[in-house]
Amino acid sequence: MRLSKKRKGAAAARDRPAQQERGVIFLGGWNDDSDLACAGYTTLAQSPEVSAGVDQIAALVAAMTIHKMRNTGSGNVRVNDELARLVDVTPNRLMGRALFIRWIVRTMYLDGNGNAVVLPHTEDGRLRELLPIPAAYATYYPDGLFGYRVALAGRPYDPDEVLHFRLNPDSFYPWLGAGYRVALADIVDSLNQAAKTAKGFMRSKWKPSIIIKVDALTREFAGPEGRRKLLDDYVRGSEAGEPFVIPAQQFDVQAVKPLTLSDLALADFVKLDKRAVASILGVPSFVLGVGEFRRDEWNNFVSAKIMPLAQIIEQELTRKLILSDDEFFRFNPRALYNYDLRDIATIADDQYVRGLMTGNEARDWLGLSPLDGLDELVILENYIPRGMIAEQNKLGGDGNA
Repeated sequence: MRLSKKRKGAAAARDRPAQQERGVIFLGGWNDDSDLACAGYTTLAQSPEVSAGVDQIAALVAAMTIHKMRNTGSGNVRVNDELARLVDVTPNRLMGRALFIRWIVRTMYLDGNGNAVVLPHTEDGRLRELLPIPAAYATYYPDGLFGYRVALAGRPYDPDEVLHFRLNPDSFYPWLGAGYRVALADIVDSLNQAAKTAKGFMRSKWKPSIIIKVDALTREFAGPEGRRKLLDDYVRGSEAGEPFVIPAQQFDVQAVKPLTLSDLALADFVKLDKRAVASILGVPSFVLGVGEFRRDEWNNFVSAKIMPLAQIIEQELTRKLILSDDEFFRFNPRALYNYDLRDIATIADDQYVRGLMTGNEARDWLGLSPLDGLDELVILENYIPRGMIAEQNKLGGDGNA
């Protein structure tokens, strides 16, 4: 009777001598590589770096006072009326100007993706307050060839009925703002992954990682339950730093130096990503903790980034809230620039002795209260009223100075 190939193989296996079972080697470390994977969607507001940069921009814009100005033949003069107070002090019953402007800037950069909407509330034809509308309530849709409508909680409004602040013009719809969500998406994911990796290294259970070699116990410790039993019985201690107690003839424990954050060059990648975020937002890199403070860079940041953003808000407020052609709103940026106190005092002194500032204007420049008798312009070294310059004796020809 002939045996099939299958039966022949089984018989041959029975006749061969039993082979010595080999040991099992397994690594102690993270339970799952997915612990270091950064999954899910992260908004820009949840990124610490983006939020820090946007907060700095919003805080600076909100710190500037808003002046209502009138254009006259002698220059621009400040106007103090009810509308000026409403915009600069109490835009609504629940917020002051600083919080109100800060909300507008943060909404444009973060939740609104380049857009922020404020609804003016009027009673009997008078403006009473400016109501900030959450970005989730606002939608925008085209109307005609070149026009659009704004829907707030489903109710449509004409663009002239709301204050629509836009960060950047969209390439397809110029009347719609465009934010930085697309430009920052990959960088934010990279920063979140770096934070996740750093946290995973810090929370590793084995410090350092170890390899345990098990001889002649392959079957018993081949499965996860057996390996867990080995760790529970011989390796895992109840106190940090407690030594391992193991049978000398059965186990071989070797320490393995794990990768560190320096080995991964994680700090260098994070620094590059932070610089990229700072470049996209237009803030100095030291705002995000990279590099050192430089006064020239800060002043350029105020001039090149903060003031153009302030002009967006100025022009929208002027277009929608002021009917007069010779009046407008303007932010006052002087307090934002980084001046040395000596420089401020020098400017005030020079303007005062040249008759371009009164004494009280110079004191106001220095942040001091006005004094009586300092509201007149003086000039030259004699500090006399400007209108009395021609009455000096030395100009009369009598030889007396």
